[in-house]
Amino acid sequence: MKKYLSVLSIGLSVLFVAHTTAYAQKKTVTVKKQAGSSATKIPSTLIPNDPNVKIGKLSNGLTYYIRKNSEPKNRAELYLATRIGSLMEDDNQQGLAHFTEHMAFNGTKDFPKNEMINYLQKAGVRFGADLNAYTSFDQTVYQLPIPTDSAALFKTGFKILANWAGKIIMEGSEIDKERGVIVEEDRQRGKNAQDRMSKQLLPVLLKGSRYADRLPIGKVDILNSFTHDKIRNFYKDWYRPNLQAVIAVGDFDVNEVEKLIKENFSGLTNPANPRQRLSYDLPDNVEPLVKIITDPEQQYNVAQIMYKQRGNVVKSTADYKKSMIHGMINSMLGARIQEIMQKGNAPFIQAQSAFGAYQGGLVPNLNAFQSVAVSSSGATLEKAFTAVLAENERMNKYGFTQSELDVAKKNIAAGNEMRLKEKDKTASASLVKRYLSHFLSGTSIPSTEYSYELTNKLLSEITLNEINAIAKTLITKDNQIILVQAPEKEKANLPTEAQLLAALKNASNNVTAYVDNSVNKPLLDKKPTAGKIISEQKNDRVGVTTLNLSNGIKVLLKPTDFKNDQIIFNSFSKGGTSLATDANLQSASAVSLIPASGVGDFNPTQLNKLLAGNTGRAGAYVNSLYQGYNGSAAPKDIETAFQMVYAYATNPRKDAELFSKNISDFRVTLENKSANPESVFSDTVQAVLSSYHKRAMPTTIADLNKISLDEAYSFYKDRFADNSEQIFVIVGSFNIETIKPLIETYIASLPALNKKQNFVDNGIYPPEGKVSKTVYKGLEDKASVQLYIHNDYDYSVDANMQLDALKSALENKILERLREKESGVYSPSVGLSVSKYPKAHYYFTISFSCATANVEKLIAAALDEVQHIKDNGATTDDIMKFKSEEQRQQELSLRNNSFWLNYLSNREKHGDDINQILSTKERLDKVTVETSKVAAQKFLSDDNYIRLVLMPQK
Repeated sequence: MKKYLSVLSIGLSVLFVAHTTAYAQKKTVTVKKQAGSSATKIPSTLIPNDPNVKIGKLSNGLTYYIRKNSEPKNRAELYLATRIGSLMEDDNQQGLAHFTEHMAFNGTKDFPKNEMINYLQKAGVRFGADLNAYTSFDQTVYQLPIPTDSAALFKTGFKILANWAGKIIMEGSEIDKERGVIVEEDRQRGKNAQDRMSKQLLPVLLKGSRYADRLPIGKVDILNSFTHDKIRNFYKDWYRPNLQAVIAVGDFDVNEVEKLIKENFSGLTNPANPRQRLSYDLPDNVEPLVKIITDPEQQYNVAQIMYKQRGNVVKSTADYKKSMIHGMINSMLGARIQEIMQKGNAPFIQAQSAFGAYQGGLVPNLNAFQSVAVSSSGATLEKAFTAVLAENERMNKYGFTQSELDVAKKNIAAGNEMRLKEKDKTASASLVKRYLSHFLSGTSIPSTEYSYELTNKLLSEITLNEINAIAKTLITKDNQIILVQAPEKEKANLPTEAQLLAALKNASNNVTAYVDNSVNKPLLDKKPTAGKIISEQKNDRVGVTTLNLSNGIKVLLKPTDFKNDQIIFNSFSKGGTSLATDANLQSASAVSLIPASGVGDFNPTQLNKLLAGNTGRAGAYVNSLYQGYNGSAAPKDIETAFQMVYAYATNPRKDAELFSKNISDFRVTLENKSANPESVFSDTVQAVLSSYHKRAMPTTIADLNKISLDEAYSFYKDRFADNSEQIFVIVGSFNIETIKPLIETYIASLPALNKKQNFVDNGIYPPEGKVSKTVYKGLEDKASVQLYIHNDYDYSVDANMQLDALKSALENKILERLREKESGVYSPSVGLSVSKYPKAHYYFTISFSCATANVEKLIAAALDEVQHIKDNGATTDDIMKFKSEEQRQQELSLRNNSFWLNYLSNREKHGDDINQILSTKERLDKVTVETSKVAAQKFLSDDNYIRLVLMPQK
């Protein structure tokens, strides 16, 4: 059972290793406190740069960051960052900063038309997934992950960045073709309740600032009508080296990269009379700003309050300390709110409070303490809002307890240790983001060692009094904003502006101090009686050792060196909810709420407190065909994760209060579900694809009424009573001989009845033949299309490779046709899903959103591309792109723990050869234009074709 809460996002403040150019210089930062308390002075030193990153500047002003990093091997992350965005647009250029970003992929001096994308795809770089860009208010960033084992390709990467930086052609015909794509991007991302409400919210959130008038997407009328000179002028004015940075991190020679940067970027010049890049701010507001918005398609009743505050990025040790304190406050306050949400009488169905960047960092140096509450109805929203305000006031009035702080410190210390141990395994993409932040906002970039030492030092120094003193500064008397978003049908029931302000004023009434509810006892009452490893087999070809245990369980072990401090595992055995009778299916479908309720004597909050500072985590799951366990840990904590597996198997928690609360919250979701067009469409898709089978229909309120905790609990206990057929896969940084005793103690001791189990084929299949269904729901000119081509097939590794090749080729052609040629969509997708059980079946899915007037034309165009591949096969270029992408992705996958966990699990589930990964190249070599034509005629038959369309209501 899933819950979908569309809550206005809150920018959370987290402890991060974020980082600036600085000199060792002493200064003092004063933290203001409320009247009646003295100020806390924090001695401060500017944080030095990591010496491992080379930072330089060309004579034309372009900045560069270069860092050698070998994770992943033979790869580099190349970024071009520009300190410009929509704020720099003139009135008649609104949307053209973002439009310019699009044009960077539509022709440059050295890469005309789509030559750049074609070149990179043939080299295994995926458009969208790898090659990408984004535009914001004050920044535009281009990203290019690229292999380094080809000198020519690697060098070309810097030529591409230089072409973006100063050599975009802006050909008139390409500009005109791109207009429709950007209009469709606006349609795909918007034309819904959140978009309509945002257009009313942003004038309040950004009141009195240029931000309110310069949303990056721009204005549709300007996008459709601007003359070509407007975008060319924007590019000429703002794309200049003194506003740009090249960031290169990867497996390469630093000096060679510096040479490549100088060769490619030194020739770029700045305008003779450059326009001034202005900075913009958001003015303060003395009186609270209040806005209440309703929409017919809004599903939830949401109230939010923000207390804006001036801030600064982390540059000094004082900044770092304060960011740590904010992170601790967020963690402790979040835990309190989660604890309330687990109670049957919780006043909100969802809530959150945190300090962080205002609206996710839209406005530099502006933070906010932000709280949000979601209620079951408009009539209960005031109570929910008051309750979350009361938690803020409880923090403000009484502070936190030492036991809460101890938990927060333990968790930070554990994360700090893990970062240090993984310092040589840090992904290049993570490092790039730090340097990007340094260039764009000036955040510090210390070394991992420096951050580790500083964090440990500050953890030992930070006191409860300091925490509580800063907590008191979060709720301010000015710069308050209160927002309400709710369904239109609740309009008459919502609190008024006066009631919201009164709730804010009176929130501290009757607030008492927090009482910690920790449970002081071990996870397991006693260590289980260990079982035995009865046999062992080694497969040196894929580095896997298989253990057979005395209780029947099989364990596959793959030690790796991909991470220094990570072990991950999962397990499965056949059965799942397929074994539930029709009578108890609804209760069985809610079985996930049993492990979600905690384990043994510990509810989720108490469990988190018990495990503070311990990375070991595990859980249990039941899906439609399988049940099993999953978990992760640092090597030192793997015993805890295994203990949790044993606890979930032998001592599940039956929590009536939490179970009922979850069912009640889901009821609210269902009651308002029909307001949202996408939800209605999704339910239709689910129903059609299952041929309206009664066991696969979307959950209704009537279904909820059939759910019984006793039945769900009994079903859970039944599914985990016999673990004899469980297959565990464990991957990561462990020693086989060291982990064996733990496996014998906690895995080989799991209860086993040695029964033969299987899942049941309940006959849930997609419809045969041609099916067409149109759903009419929604207020605006926006259509969603999903086309399915599917059938049963003989499942095999060779057939799956041909299916993958078809999917890749079709994806390229759909993108070229619907986006580039028709200019009718923004991001069409082609999906492929294959399953072996309960019977082998495949689905191709073509999906896109578009204007309602273009639905038939674009569906016809998509099917025309399908027919073209059936008639001719994939092109030679598309086959080359597929092979390159597959080979490049496998190179990365083979050094990834999660890949191996999924790969080994799937081979065991499907009874496949565990060594099949070693013959991938041979299977790739068999993919040709001719085999793709044969495969297309076999797998893209329209015998079984489903057309599903969402249109606005008539």
